[in-house]
Amino acid sequence: SMSANTTRKESPKIRNTCERFAGRGRPPSKKTGAGAKMFCLLMGTAILASLFLMNGCQSTSPPAVGQPIVSSAPVSLVPGDVVKLTFPGSPELNESQKIQTDGRINLPMIGQVSAGGESLAQLQAELSARYKPQLQNTEVVVTLDSAVIPVVISGAVEKPGKLTFDRPTTVFQAIMEAGGVNEYGSLRNVHLIRTANGRQVTQTLDLRSTLNGTTTRAVYVKNGDVIYVPESMF
Repeated sequence: SMSANTTRKESPKIRNTCERFAGRGRPPSKKTGAGAKMFCLLMGTAILASLFLMNGCQSTSPPAVGQPIVSSAPVSLVPGDVVKLTFPGSPELNESQKIQTDGRINLPMIGQVSAGGESLAQLQAELSARYKPQLQNTEVVVTLDSAVIPVVISGAVEKPGKLTFDRPTTVFQAIMEAGGVNEYGSLRNVHLIRTANGRQVTQTLDLRSTLNGTTTRAVYVKNGDVIYVPESMF
């Protein structure tokens, strides 16, 4: 261990500042010199503490485990979706159209247009190009009025298969729509498999507390999700 007589190394800037403060610009006396050293020690400790707190505030916390999986990929339109078309230059053409089973919509002046598999931006650009020979102002705004969300539910449920939802639906509600878990099923480790950025990502959910009436965070299904309910281990 270091002895009590070991001299503490101080930076010139801090030492000069301390000595000027304690001695007020005069050569320090024996008494003021001791005061300067004590003030310098306290000042250095305060600076180190401030740097430590600043570094702690700037650190980035890791994402919490179990957060909902979010995909940044654009939404693709599917049959059953309802798109709203707004023509700022020709409001008489404004209407909502449901995408048919063949993926098409039928519009005045231009006839059938393929919409299935397109994003909203792609469909908007296609319609603007198709209406160019017909209208002076070809601006068209395409928004999603309502969407059909196809979800595959498999595993230990009463009625496994592909279900479609036209309104926000939670994973728990989707399982209940499939008849709930069968006598072998368990809500302990429900797998939610979602395609995000070209990769399949699996999130494990424990829905037992939801079934027991406890307030829990809702996880909503998205287009193309696969929900797998495993069999109970007991």
